[in-house]
Amino acid sequence: MDPDQWARDLAEQLLAAALPRRWNHSQGVGRKAETVAHIAGDGAHLLICSAWLHDIGYSPTVQDTGLHSLDGARYLRNAGAAEEICSLVAYHSCADIEARNRGLGDVLADEFAPPNAALLDALIYCDMTTSPDGNPVEGRARLDEILQRYPEGDVVARSISEATPRILAAEQRVLELLRQAG
Repeated sequence: MDPDQWARDLAEQLLAAALPRRWNHSQGVGRKAETVAHIAGDGAHLLICSAWLHDIGYSPTVQDTGLHSLDGARYLRNAGAAEEICSLVAYHSCADIEARNRGLGDVLADEFAPPNAALLDALIYCDMTTSPDGNPVEGRARLDEILQRYPEGDVVARSISEATPRILAAEQRVLELLRQAG
């Protein structure tokens, strides 16, 4: 089976019925990755697969630690996914910051190596410029939306606030690559 199709099917299986809004978001992220994959060169299929799979850790059947990126990456590793896909899912959208804030930073680092920086930027771009309903948005608007969903002081709110400069910088780097690619 085509790896991209496998990723779409697995994400749908884990998210569509249990978390339809999360599935909508994942579809938007996956579709966006498909449209920008040309900037990833040989890593295009890694970007596409990780985009479709990035939020499977929210699935009730996958949740374990409460850190969805780690839970999703572990699930994928156990399912035989490529190491690079597991790593991208583990670190997507600056998850290393949330891992540290949850006391799981060493666990994340011990289990998964940091991914290729350019691919991670592209995944951050796809995730953080897609609304919860799967529609395109600017990165700043997406960050504001996340902060509105979580109370001040919540670990997710603190982590996203801390990650904001890195996320916005990744968005700008990808936009520049897309401009250069024409």
